[in-house]
Amino acid sequence: MEGSRTPLLPSDLPESTSSNNTGSANFHAHGIRGWSGIQGLKKRGHGSRSWIQIDPLGNTSVVELDKATIMRHCSLPARDLRLLDPLFIYPSTILGREKAIVVSLEQIRCIITADEVILMNSLDGCVVQYKSELCKRLQSNKDQSDDLPFEFRALELALELTCSSLDAQVKELAMEIYPVLDELALSINTLNLERVRRLKGHLLAVTQRVQKVRDEIEHLMDDDGDMAEMYLTEKKQRSEGYPLSDLGFQTDTSSVERVGSKSAPVSPVGSISGAHKLQRAFSSIVSSSRPSLMSSSNSGENIEQLEMLLEAYFVVIDHTLSEVLSLKEYIDDTEDLINFKLGNVQNHLIQFELLLTAATFVATIFAAVTAVFGMNFPDSIFDNPSTFSWVLIICGVACGSLYFSFLLYFRYKRIFPL
Repeated sequence: MEGSRTPLLPSDLPESTSSNNTGSANFHAHGIRGWSGIQGLKKRGHGSRSWIQIDPLGNTSVVELDKATIMRHCSLPARDLRLLDPLFIYPSTILGREKAIVVSLEQIRCIITADEVILMNSLDGCVVQYKSELCKRLQSNKDQSDDLPFEFRALELALELTCSSLDAQVKELAMEIYPVLDELALSINTLNLERVRRLKGHLLAVTQRVQKVRDEIEHLMDDDGDMAEMYLTEKKQRSEGYPLSDLGFQTDTSSVERVGSKSAPVSPVGSISGAHKLQRAFSSIVSSSRPSLMSSSNSGENIEQLEMLLEAYFVVIDHTLSEVLSLKEYIDDTEDLINFKLGNVQNHLIQFELLLTAATFVATIFAAVTAVFGMNFPDSIFDNPSTFSWVLIICGVACGSLYFSFLLYFRYKRIFPL
């Protein structure tokens, strides 16, 4: 009977089955260790970081926030927070979102909202300067009326510090490059070439950073929708000033009941629940359509204020880029000059080699004649001792004439000036 079957022992299993079990056990053990590693990565990825909160009055506080909290607080996707992660290297970016502006400019990485600035806490000089300068400006202007809203003042300071930092780096690099290039033009050696190669690598990196900041500002200036999205204070005031009744989406329970009475007979409980469902549907429609309504209205607003702000720093960063390009052009000109000098030296070496080859050919002819007369064979010419001297004189004059004929031929062909 099937119910009386004895269970199989491990020794009764086939060899292939036991080996499969061993493999599954090993896979299970490795899977557990891999899963624990993945869990550790997840914990590290969602760990809290130190941030600096700056309110519109200039008050600061250091808080520990994780990515999930920031995403819920600022309504940001995870891909925007990756731009602020110091473990990743991303180019400079300015993103305008519904409730925040994500700024990643060089070392300044922050999230700007209508009520606060959430700055990545770091010991970098640019971050410390941005924090102190922003607090100073906010505290000095809190009793004065400023045309710029809070988010634009924070963005302006980030652009100002970034542009000034890049401009200072370019000027420092120019002060170091020009003397090295002038020295290289006078003396071409391995040390000067290595210094120029190192400085050219630094210049290329700075050029890419300056170009990216310029392109980002130009992209914002060309897109009115992105600039309209960055008016956070105005959008906040507008959202707070538009209750549900002002939009004309107010429901009337009695009218719903009247509409329901004209149709098939329904119970009173069913009509009341249907009215509540309809009211909740209208509320969800209003809440989902409110951001699109505000964004469409903002796109038509006057964005001249932000455009003038971006244009001012676009001029500054464009001037910095022109200085970088002039430096690069100067390096290219110096490289061309060095190539001309090296080509000239190579031409001189080729000319000298040509002269040496002609002289070697003539000397070989003279040596061949002397070698013939140096052989030990009887001849009547050796009876007169002066005959050998005349042979040497005639061979020398002939070889000299042949060499000068080579020189005249080279001059005629303009191989090298003589």
